[in-house]
Amino acid sequence: MIYWLYIVIAAVFEACWIYSLKFLSMKAIGNIQIGSLLSDITPWKTLLPLIGYIAFGLSNIYFFSMAMKGIPASTAFAVWMGLALIFSKTLDIFIFNEAYNAQQILFTGVLLVGIIGLKYYSKS
Repeated sequence: MIYWLYIVIAAVFEACWIYSLKFLSMKAIGNIQIGSLLSDITPWKTLLPLIGYIAFGLSNIYFFSMAMKGIPASTAFAVWMGLALIFSKTLDIFIFNEAYNAQQILFTGVLLVGIIGLKYYSKS
């Protein structure tokens, strides 16, 4: 059961990693003056998505690798990707106010049913 928890945690970190990419601006990071890091908070706001990218990415990999110790790789990958997609779509709708329609909700639900089926019929 703990391996399935690891998959969920990894998927949450994957969704966070995706959104850190959304806000990451390498051009803005390239314009940061090193000396201003100690005297101003603004450069740190620019660096925050990069820090999130690294932290969420490493956490995602760690928890996914832990989950794969007890779940077959193909099942783990399918569940991890499916959950990450569901979490991302949920964030899009509720946090970023993205438009959605009934078909998107239907197929996201189908994805969720598939994930539950994989978990239910898995040997672990």
